[in-house]
Amino acid sequence: MDKALRRPVIAGNWKMNNTPSQAKALIEEMKPLVAGADCDVVLCVPYIDLYAAMEAAEGSNIKIGAENVHWAEKGAFTGEVSAQMLKEAGVPYVIIGHSERRQYFGETDVTVRNRVRAALDAGLKIILCVGEVLSERKLGITSEVVCAQTEIALAGVKAEELKNIIIAYEPVWAIGTGETATPEQANEVCKIIRDLIARLYGKDEADRFIIQYGGSMNDANAAELLAQYDVDGGLIGGASLKADKFAAIVKAASV
Repeated sequence: MDKALRRPVIAGNWKMNNTPSQAKALIEEMKPLVAGADCDVVLCVPYIDLYAAMEAAEGSNIKIGAENVHWAEKGAFTGEVSAQMLKEAGVPYVIIGHSERRQYFGETDVTVRNRVRAALDAGLKIILCVGEVLSERKLGITSEVVCAQTEIALAGVKAEELKNIIIAYEPVWAIGTGETATPEQANEVCKIIRDLIARLYGKDEADRFIIQYGGSMNDANAAELLAQYDVDGGLIGGASLKADKFAAIVKAASV
């Protein structure tokens, strides 16, 4: 394997934060701080912020993404947004399967798979989240849980479609808790995912496949986490709401 084959991706997940005017102001502050980064930079923002964010990011190296997408093309799904809607709006990225969607909004492995299919068919780039809860880690079944989530989500996905998918390993016990997997723990699970991709699609695809770490990565721990061989970037929560902290993570990924 050659880590040089994989360009790091640092993606912010704003969750339910920032009004459109606040989104614009934050991106304007970020732009000069991340300009010229030797990694891809993505900000995934609430639906209501998408147009303001894309307008603010225009001409910069920041790409904009949504935080979720529905699996149906259209229909009686009040409050939902389809992949075609995002595509026509010019949104290139979308997060699918975040632990908070699974925990609070009834997301399942099957609905994640359906959303992945819809997003791929629309030509979107996907940040696919997988990860275990604390009880599963304590039971020693992290590998089984993460592999099952990944394999179900990728069911029917062809090798040539993998270029439009990033997997973010997010240990649920380390999200918003202040806890962080050690660099070794993060790398261990990212390697498990990469080995699964190799079994499903072959070593060459696995060597090129981007796997992020998404459990409370911040400006203080990013460099050590990103130095791990199988960690190719980060899905950043709270630290993506502060321009200087997010820029520090982008810088750590650009070394």
